[in-house]
Amino acid sequence: MYNNNNINVTPKLIKGAIWGVAGIILLIIAMAFIRPWYNVWCQEMEGKAEFAKAEQNRKIKIEEAKANLEAEKLNAQAEIERAKGAAEAIRIENGSITPTYIQYLWVRQQSDLSNKTVIYVPTETNLPILESTRALTIPQE
Repeated sequence: MYNNNNINVTPKLIKGAIWGVAGIILLIIAMAFIRPWYNVWCQEMEGKAEFAKAEQNRKIKIEEAKANLEAEKLNAQAEIERAKGAAEAIRIENGSITPTYIQYLWVRQQSDLSNKTVIYVPTETNLPILESTRALTIPQE
């Protein structure tokens, strides 16, 4: 039989192995105590991060609300100025708005419409002029 036992087990080797095993056991025990503290610290850091994010979101909403308030104030001022202009126009017209002037305003408003807008003008029979000849062009079945 061939037996190759060249390992010299010396007291120094045994001592080193015991110290190595003891160190590993000590490290495992230390990790068992340190890990819960680490978990608590991690959760605390996550909480602080969420709080900071919520605080930042709150500040953003406040700034947006301030901007909306300022925009509404400016819109109100613009509306007041438009009303002052309309009142001044009525005063200049001596307080009387004639049907002709109303027609003029309506025509002036039509210039703002797009080219695709169709305007129907009613006749005495309340049929639009553009539609009155449609029945003539539709083939009878």
